[in-house]
This record gives sequence, structure tokens and C-alpha cells, in this order.
Amino acid sequence: MHRFANPTRFLKIARIATPIVTLLGLGLTIAGLYIGLFASPPDYQQGESVRIMYVHVPAAWLGAGGYMGLAIASAAALIWRHPLAGIAARAIAVPGAAFTAICLMSGSLWGKPTWGTYWVWDARLTSMLVLLFLYLGYIALSASEGERGGERRGAAILALVGVINLPIIKYSVEWWNTLHQGSSISVLSAKSAIAPELLTPLLLSVAGFSFLFGAIVLMRMRGLLAEQRVEARSRRLAEALA
Repeated sequence: MHRFANPTRFLKIARIATPIVTLLGLGLTIAGLYIGLFASPPDYQQGESVRIMYVHVPAAWLGAGGYMGLAIASAAALIWRHPLAGIAARAIAVPGAAFTAICLMSGSLWGKPTWGTYWVWDARLTSMLVLLFLYLGYIALSASEGERGGERRGAAILALVGVINLPIIKYSVEWWNTLHQGSSISVLSAKSAIAPELLTPLLLSVAGFSFLFGAIVLMRMRGLLAEQRVEARSRRLAEALA
């Protein structure tokens, strides 16, 4: 992987990959949402409100998965000083926070017809809210350290400390008595409690949102690298004129 650490080599790959990943994401997302919102049947218990699932579940998956990616990139930046690791972490943070916010808002809309309230201090909901605060804290600290010309080590450490919240999110419905339902899909056993008519569009939506997340990260990395190059040229020009 270190051979891709060269920004020039990475940019060549990213320029080709970005439109491909974007088109895949758009196609799968449109297909998943169309089937889920218009062609799939309502749930036998939750009725039409179950259609929020096709946005809520992918957003929740990417909120938590994005933070794991942020932590891995931060670890690479701290330990190996990977040239692109810090850029990748900063690129992941904003879409990760956005998808976490979408998860919370869509969950709130889903909670009203299901639980009779938009919000409860449920273990799953509260831990997702903490995840959003961790994202926002990382973004703010990274920007502050960057303005001072630092290496953003504090932001990377915060990202690593925040990983402890991920198993809490995952197992909160098992560790505590919560209103939030348990997992309907088991990756390890490849089993699902969701009917195939609802599962197919859900998986399409998850795949589509995931590709779109990847496309956003690639675009942000390209933008951050361009910004970094402009700043380096400006510094060299200032030094030459001094």
C-alpha cells in the first residue's frame, strides 16, 4: 500500500476511480430507493413507515463505518506517518458526520410512528449522538491545529480514543434494555430476519450509499491535496520574495 502513498500516483488513480465509483453509487442508490420506496410492499407491522429504513440503515452503517476508517487513517498518520493518511482522515470526517446526522434525523422520523416520540435517551440513539459529537470534535480540532501549522496529532488521538464508542453502538441493544430493535441482519451467519422483498432494495441502498461515500472521500482527498499544493507554492513564493 505504501507505493500508493505518493500523492501524484494517488491522484492518477483517483481521477479514473472517482467517476466510476460515483456512477456505481448513483445507479445502485437510485435502484435501491426506487424499489424500496415505490415497488416493495409495506411491512406487516410497521406499514409504510418502514420505507425510512432505506435511508436510515445505510446512513447508520456509513456513520459507524466511516468513523472506523477515520480511526484507521489517523493511526496510520500517527504511527507510520503515511503521507496520505492524514488527508484521508480529514476527507472522511465531513461525510461521516453528515451521514451520522442523517441517521439521527431519519431515525427520529421513524421513531415517531414506531415509538410515539421523536427522541428518547435510548442507548443506541445516545451513542450515535456521541458519534456525531466525536466527528464534529475531530473536524474542529483538526482545523484548529492546521491553522497553527501543527501535524494534527491531537485530532488523530481524539479519533483513536473515540473508537471505544463503536462497540457501544453495535452492542447497545444487547447490553441494555432499549427501545431500539436488535440487529435484523447477521453478517457472520449470513442470516436475515427481513423479508426478501424488503432486503433486496435495502442491500442495494447500502451498496449505493457506500459507493457514494467513497466517491465523496476521493473528491475531498483530491481537493485537499490541491489545496496543500497551492499553500506550498504560496510559501515558496513568499520565501523567494522575502
